Amino acid sequence: MPKTATPLNDTRIKALKPKAARYRVSDGGGLVLEIMASGSKVWRYRYSLHGERQPMVTIGDYPAIGLQDAREKARKYAEIVAKGVSPIADARKDRGAVKRFDTLKAFGDEWYTAQVEPMSTEYQRTIKRALEKDVYPAIGNKSLPDVTPGDVLAICDRIKARGAPKMALSTRNVIKRLFEYAIARQLATSNPAHAVVARFIATQDSRTRVLAPDEIGVVLRAVYASDIRRPLKLALHLLVLTMVRKAELTEATWAEFDLDAGVWKISAGRMKKEKEHWVYLSTQAVSMLRELHELTGGGDYLFPSSRGAGDRPISKSTLNQAVRALAIDVQHFVQHDFRRTASTHLHEMGMSSDAIEKALAHTIKGIKGVYNRAEYADERIKILQLWSDFVESQIEGKRKVVLGNFGKTAA
Repeated sequence: MPKTATPLNDTRIKALKPKAARYRVSDGGGLVLEIMASGSKVWRYRYSLHGERQPMVTIGDYPAIGLQDAREKARKYAEIVAKGVSPIADARKDRGAVKRFDTLKAFGDEWYTAQVEPMSTEYQRTIKRALEKDVYPAIGNKSLPDVTPGDVLAICDRIKARGAPKMALSTRNVIKRLFEYAIARQLATSNPAHAVVARFIATQDSRTRVLAPDEIGVVLRAVYASDIRRPLKLALHLLVLTMVRKAELTEATWAEFDLDAGVWKISAGRMKKEKEHWVYLSTQAVSMLRELHELTGGGDYLFPSSRGAGDRPISKSTLNQAVRALAIDVQHFVQHDFRRTASTHLHEMGMSSDAIEKALAHTIKGIKGVYNRAEYADERIKILQLWSDFVESQIEGKRKVVLGNFGKTAA
């Protein structure tokens, strides 16, 4: 049975403090208050249309728009949705925010402000680079309805000609997300990037496979929508966020973790290179591990075998079987691709290559490779938090399942 939201009041709203990442509090009836990292508070309306979760409608800032006014607008938008119509246009009129978007660039700037700016600085930089370097010069002066799949393919081909097929795929996904936003706001009727199939842009075999950003969301949403046991769902998610090898996670013991400090110390004997490795845990990973501790913390292992007395971890094949059971439309995907995927996207975000390699427990040759378990600690803390934020943003794309108390609650 869905959890009923506790109605807000002004006292409770004023007590809501900003956190490192934005978060949302529900008032019920689709009305939510989003608390930004900057401390500002924004009313939004959450709804589904024709059985599909839609991007939230912005009502306006609190306290400029009070609680009762926000509730009244939410009720108005609910009546519009009940008629099978999106309330986007009405909400924009209510905010006095109706604009003309004569060109893709004009709309792209609006999309960037609304959807990208709330994300991390590195994510903003990645999107802006794709827009300004490749998208706007090619189709920025076109109207949204005039952009064709051929335009998108031509952009991707030019990027591939520079020797950057993965960047071509990433840019295609940027265009795809931009048009998804335009369609939700009734400014476009089709998405030209949908017709450009990912595998025709960057063909990848099992040794070079990198998940595109939207594929990360597809995989993890499928994990949480599946019938596999809760600890295994958390295991697959943690495998993505921590960038460790599968056995390093599945054979982990609770004694290796200091959740208060946010550090996981893997002994040399369990590492491929036989050197102690520290994993600096993101806030999302710590929250998942705390939930997992409630489920399995009575024993030594994070993931005890369901057979026997729990005195041994799950088998090496357990997670493989879980992935094979998922109903996902992601081709040529194996679990080891998570590490390669993290490395590729973090490099494209401009993160330090040496710090990324250390986070992956790879050996760095030369004088820089002299082992120091805490080397690049500050950068690795930043990298793993950035990666977790990036992954979370992909999951949120079309999330319809409750991931857990470590994430934002999905309706």
